[in-house]
Amino acid sequence: MGSRPRFIDDLSRAASDAPGPNHLNSLSDDALLDAYSRTVIGALERVQQAVAFISVERRLAGAAARDRGARGGTGSGFIFTPDGYLLTNSHVVHGATHIQVTLADGSRFDADLVGDDPGSDLAVLRIGSPEPLPHVELGDSSKLRVGQIAIAVGNPLGLAQTVTTGVVSALGRSLRSNSGRMIYDVIQTDAALNPGNSGGPLINSTGQVIGVNTAIIPGAQAICFATAIDTAKWVIMQIFAHGRVRRAYIGVAGTTTPLSRRVQRYFGLSAQSAVHVMEIVKGSPAAAGGLRTDDTIVAIDSLPVQDVDGLQRTLDASRIDKPVNVTVLRGAQRLELTLTPVEQAS
Repeated sequence: MGSRPRFIDDLSRAASDAPGPNHLNSLSDDALLDAYSRTVIGALERVQQAVAFISVERRLAGAAARDRGARGGTGSGFIFTPDGYLLTNSHVVHGATHIQVTLADGSRFDADLVGDDPGSDLAVLRIGSPEPLPHVELGDSSKLRVGQIAIAVGNPLGLAQTVTTGVVSALGRSLRSNSGRMIYDVIQTDAALNPGNSGGPLINSTGQVIGVNTAIIPGAQAICFATAIDTAKWVIMQIFAHGRVRRAYIGVAGTTTPLSRRVQRYFGLSAQSAVHVMEIVKGSPAAAGGLRTDDTIVAIDSLPVQDVDGLQRTLDASRIDKPVNVTVLRGAQRLELTLTPVEQAS
């Protein structure tokens, strides 16, 4: 989570001046709220100028094209490099014929689509500017804890630079993208999101981006989701390298499962978790290699697999069409299976 949140220091200073044996409990509600407000304001000031309003145009097909010609849409995004690279959701810009980015100072730019990954619902844009642009700092979502402050910034319903606050409600959720692929290690938050927030940053109390706001559950109250920034970093690097995300595919659906200390000791494992196989796709490399439902994947080519996101990262483009050794636990057995991943269809 980075350095200690500012409001903790504010509370400590206020507590040192308060009477009574329990200084913190003696603080007034106003003092507590003021400290919280200063934290939110400080975090917002670090990112606000880098948050963008994104508007797109898409060509319509058939009779709709004759009647209306083009269809528009809006969303959010944020600049993550001074030379104008932005991150947003794939569903905000997918299929767009024209993309325009408006920054907090009112400046407008036409944007180019660098790469689009519907599988993770992320996309990278680029805008040109003669001057370095304000940009965010990307955080480390592996250090998140349930209950810490979460602040969402974006343009819900076209209302630019809207801020909502809450906490990280849960970690390690799964969410199905528009392409049908599961996105794993998703952050759940109660910081309110609405249509138009998609692609905006979810930040922590120090202003670091910890997630990309992605989705809500219609009809639910305060159940919102953001793609973890560590996943986004991996997608960004893939797009920079290939213009798209290339993934090796073995054909399993799984979930992260903890490993008991007894299991760790018995099999000599250092990791505290692994991937439990829930489903095997018929005719897939996993099926051909002998992987079964209820197996637990603990390593690929001797690299520990601690969660589903880690499994996906291990199965990168370098492993396409190359045999890999998969270590699995099956009951009281530790087995070594050989699979040959193929390239996942876009």
